[in-house]
Amino acid sequence: MDRYQAMATFVRVVETGSFSAAARQLGVGQPAVSKTVAQLEARLQVSLLIRTTHGLTPTEAGQNFYEGARNAIHEADEAELAAKGAGVGLSGRLRVSAATTFSRLHVIPKLPDFLAAHPQLDVDFLLDDRMIDLVAEGVDISLRMGALTDSTAVARKIATGRRSVIATPEYLARAGLPRHPADLANHDTVIYSQLPSVWSFTQEGAVVSVSVAGRLRVSAAEGLRAAILADMGLTITSDWMFAPELESGAVVRVLEGWSLPPIDLWAVFPAGRMMTAKSRQFACFVEILMNAVS
Repeated sequence: MDRYQAMATFVRVVETGSFSAAARQLGVGQPAVSKTVAQLEARLQVSLLIRTTHGLTPTEAGQNFYEGARNAIHEADEAELAAKGAGVGLSGRLRVSAATTFSRLHVIPKLPDFLAAHPQLDVDFLLDDRMIDLVAEGVDISLRMGALTDSTAVARKIATGRRSVIATPEYLARAGLPRHPADLANHDTVIYSQLPSVWSFTQEGAVVSVSVAGRLRVSAAEGLRAAILADMGLTITSDWMFAPELESGAVVRVLEGWSLPPIDLWAVFPAGRMMTAKSRQFACFVEILMNAVS
């Protein structure tokens, strides 16, 4: 039995919570994963896993082995990278989770530069506006915007962007230009359901809180973009989401004398797992990209 491969298999089983999920991520059959764990238990002469209603959980011995194996794998990967030298690119597979629109506009178009610098590296992009379980999905790094709800997440802020009220010139010509945040109540507002409905605008120390409402609510940023570009109303959003249209004039900012809370972009890493060189370098790559446009 290959000890390194056995440790890697066991780590994946613990992190996914099942033999079948680990097998899918490893690209092998479930019987092979079960056999590897059984061989590990026989060699160590301890029980490493117990079955519960929530799946597989490690025993005390299994948890100790998991932590030691996880650290050993990370150190081996880092040692291999160091031995190759700083001039050699990354290799293997990097799984990235990120919001669909943000990735399409800002990251994927620049991805050829990152891949060219690391020709031995493959990237899996999981595009989803919702926060997913990074451990269960085998994700190395997630790019997320706004407030983080998971207090156990390991995260690093890599950029801060502006929020604005935006609309097309065609909509504003039809509905009029809002002069004060309170005027939003008289406008068609397209609501992005993943953001709060109450917003605080500030101007020279004054704070005005406005509850926005509208006939159209969308759950994904692509829907928000489509509705705004169809002249259906105005919205509150990050400038990142309409960067090409703001540059071309297809949409414009209104209430520019008022400020909204900025939005943060975070690199989020799976809790309980050590950050890899691949995920660190990708976070730095995105940080450079976004600070150039923020």
